[in-house]
Amino acid sequence: MLAITSPDPAAIPGPDSFAPSTVPFAPVATRRLILIHGAWQGAWAFGLWLPHLRRLGWAPEAVDLPGNGCDPADRTPPGEVTLQRYVDHVLSVIDREPGPVVVLGHSGGGLTATAVAEAAPERVSALVYLAGMMLPSGVGFAELVRACQADHPGVDLSGIGPWLADTADRRSSTVDSMAATRIFLHDVEPVLAGQLAARLTPQPNGGRDMAPVWTPARMGRVPRIYVEARQDRSLLLPVQRRMQRLVPGAHSISLDCGHVPQAACPAEAAQRICDVLAHGAPRA
Repeated sequence: MLAITSPDPAAIPGPDSFAPSTVPFAPVATRRLILIHGAWQGAWAFGLWLPHLRRLGWAPEAVDLPGNGCDPADRTPPGEVTLQRYVDHVLSVIDREPGPVVVLGHSGGGLTATAVAEAAPERVSALVYLAGMMLPSGVGFAELVRACQADHPGVDLSGIGPWLADTADRRSSTVDSMAATRIFLHDVEPVLAGQLAARLTPQPNGGRDMAPVWTPARMGRVPRIYVEARQDRSLLLPVQRRMQRLVPGAHSISLDCGHVPQAACPAEAAQRICDVLAHGAPRA
């Protein structure tokens, strides 16, 4: 039996004390929304969320990243998966129609979202990080967690890491389904959590161990929203808040849920994100 708890953010002292940002956000004109999944997932990770987004007037498109094993037409070998391959694929989806889009990255999908905005800032009206990895330029997630852990020696910030296993060729990792339900999906209805955990696929290492390089003149000029999940057991709150402090300028939305808001509180997550995107947010 896994014994996993979420630290109480109010009880965590140290240099990462951080109040969610009140950065103002101007409304966007587009209603096209590109959804990028995280590690071990596919476009299916947004399936429950799409009806909520559509009811709010959006045109969402969930992307299957190359090599994730979810798209029957994709034959990308795990060893050929790279951040650039992800970016090229997402840009090909964006280019199916003219005009700007909003790009949302969940979890590790935030890395790809950052790199897409750096590659084509003129096509991205806004970035949304949904419990996502919003990293400083050139910094990997493992490096950031190590630095955060050093500041919080009494708090386990390892997330899903201890529960990963290598595939036989050591080019991908897999997640134990019990660990997935306890860490990713602990606040999702149990039957649904089990169904979602059963759909996780091997994640190519080249699509997880990456550190996007971005510039203030390109990605840095794109308006951003950071959606923090306060009960997250994978990307724990001290880590989320460290990213917000190190990459300032994002408007912050705070949800009282775990790592997968689109399954734990889909209506609330959709409403709050779309309200800010469509109507903007003044400085509080």
